[in-house]
Amino acid sequence: MRATALPVGFLPLVDAAPLIVAEEMGFAAEEGLALDFLRAPSWASLRDALVHGQVRAAHMLAPVPIASALGVGGGNTPLAALSVLSVNGNVVGVSAALAERMREAGHRFGFDDAAAAGQALIAAAEMPLRIGVPFPFSMHAELIYHWLSALGLPSPQSLIVRTVPPPLMAEAIRAHEIDAFCVGEPWGTAAVEGGVGELLLPGNAIWAFAPEKILAARADWADEAPDLSARLVRSVWRAGRWLDAGAANRSLAADLMSRPHYLNLAPDLIERALSGRIVVSPRGETRATPRFVVFHEGAAAFPWRSQAAWIGARIAGRMGLDQARAMAAAAGTFRSDLFREALSTTGAILPAASARIEGALAADQAVPAMSGSLTLCRDAFFDGAAFDPAFLNRP
Repeated sequence: MRATALPVGFLPLVDAAPLIVAEEMGFAAEEGLALDFLRAPSWASLRDALVHGQVRAAHMLAPVPIASALGVGGGNTPLAALSVLSVNGNVVGVSAALAERMREAGHRFGFDDAAAAGQALIAAAEMPLRIGVPFPFSMHAELIYHWLSALGLPSPQSLIVRTVPPPLMAEAIRAHEIDAFCVGEPWGTAAVEGGVGELLLPGNAIWAFAPEKILAARADWADEAPDLSARLVRSVWRAGRWLDAGAANRSLAADLMSRPHYLNLAPDLIERALSGRIVVSPRGETRATPRFVVFHEGAAAFPWRSQAAWIGARIAGRMGLDQARAMAAAAGTFRSDLFREALSTTGAILPAASARIEGALAADQAVPAMSGSLTLCRDAFFDGAAFDPAFLNRP
């Protein structure tokens, strides 16, 4: 049987791994699919390619379908999150000059204490602080806003948040256009390698289990082609499971992803992120970061409606929208119903509910599942915050 060609889009980031692995390791072929990749230069161009039908699905920022549903993200075409491709995977970095001021003031760059790092950054930075993020509606932006607001820096009033495509983040630091950044790997490492910046925190020091990239599709296509979309979901789910199965698999994935038509970077730079061994300064200082990026462990691929509602509430608060309506609209974009249906024949162990209290787990915890046992990973916010969208707490 000839495989069905399916055009999919991605940006050259480590967290595109499930899509690339699905094709290269044969998981897509097992579902009768051949993924035809479009490498996009920016998130806006990739969103537009999805909206206009140039690709059927895409590696996408988790907040993009939500922003579109709220009418603030550009375009009127409803988008859906069919699954979560990755959890975590971001780094916060600062310019070399700002790093030096922070170090002189006593900050140790431990890479694990969001409160201490944020307080040191606020004390050393000139205001307003200019921070680069890959897209206005992104987890990068949401993490930055939550982090600095919790530490007493009003956001976004005291920040200048600039959109910089990930591959250009180091250049923006070098050109003194930004003082700091939050970006997905390996582009934070690229700033370190270029000698223009140092890394301050991993994203999971702010929120321990934050949804980062999703498998996005037009909502109408997902509903009108349920068999095809389900085959794609199963492909990337199996790829994520393979990625989280061991270090050897992630090492092989780094080699695959390094190819010119994917990330076009040295395999070592990619493997550092996949393994959580992050070089934080041009002096070669390395920090080990457990669960730096997760693809499968702890039901990472599950599109929790409560995660979508958290994002919706955050966007609504900044944009002056009705929060209850925003949370409901946001939750509808994370299609846990389609995810459950797609995996119904795989034996996958899925959560019994489709929403939970976000930030409630201070440690890994066993929870009820549809069948078998399921352990969810620690998901605490650094400041002890919790988000309870009670109206969503149903299967």
